[in-house]
Amino acid sequence: MQNKVIIITGASSGIGKACAHEFNKRNANLVLVARSESKLVDLKNQLDQVGGRSIYVVADVSLENDCKMLVDKTVQEFGGIDVLVNNAGISMRSLFNDLDLKAFDTVMKVNFYGSVFCTKYALKYILKNKGSIVGVSSIAGHKGLPARTAYSASKFALTGFLESLRIENLHKGLHVLIASPGFTASGIRSKALNSQGEMQSESPRNEKKMMQPEEVAVRIADAIVSRKNSLVLTFQGKLLIFLNKIFPSLVDKLVFKTLSKEKDSPF
Repeated sequence: MQNKVIIITGASSGIGKACAHEFNKRNANLVLVARSESKLVDLKNQLDQVGGRSIYVVADVSLENDCKMLVDKTVQEFGGIDVLVNNAGISMRSLFNDLDLKAFDTVMKVNFYGSVFCTKYALKYILKNKGSIVGVSSIAGHKGLPARTAYSASKFALTGFLESLRIENLHKGLHVLIASPGFTASGIRSKALNSQGEMQSESPRNEKKMMQPEEVAVRIADAIVSRKNSLVLTFQGKLLIFLNKIFPSLVDKLVFKTLSKEKDSPF
């Protein structure tokens, strides 16, 4: 990653922030993207203290014009783009029957269209450098999860989009990585939307028992360097995907049973 230009969306916290620190260790030039300027300034200061080279761009990836703007600023500053990490994401927890469709739309705009918009404007620069497009998906993009209909839908859509993009550019040197972490202590659950589209106040799961974002970042960085097509993390996640191919009805029951034990489960 020496001197590669890497855009990271959702860089202010969780996996995105961990990726910024990990890629910085590998001497990349970073473009840090998020909605919170104060958090981006704090992150940039942390990277500057250890000799990093980065800029930050305040942007909302659900807005197409913001995505074009952040790509334009990246090219203006660094002259090109080598890697785009589509990491910005939001979760939700509600039965679909109770869910306000505005909340469903919000999740799709951030998780799916945010990646589509950023990729659209960055693609020509990445193709020029035979670089990488990364989509941070989820195990929920391999198996639909109850009370997370919008989240799973957005991750399934992201997988289909990126797989199609990879095949379209099969002979152009484009690398496309779909990274699927299992439950990770990223803080995404505490900010998940409820049935009315408002943020939850706390995570329904024990975050301390989950994979840490720093480990996810190392694995993503290694997968970019080795140009892997797919990355599935946590033993539980790998096992779920494997069993789902053979015993899908059994996995349905296991998933229902497991998630029904969450704190304040809606089912």
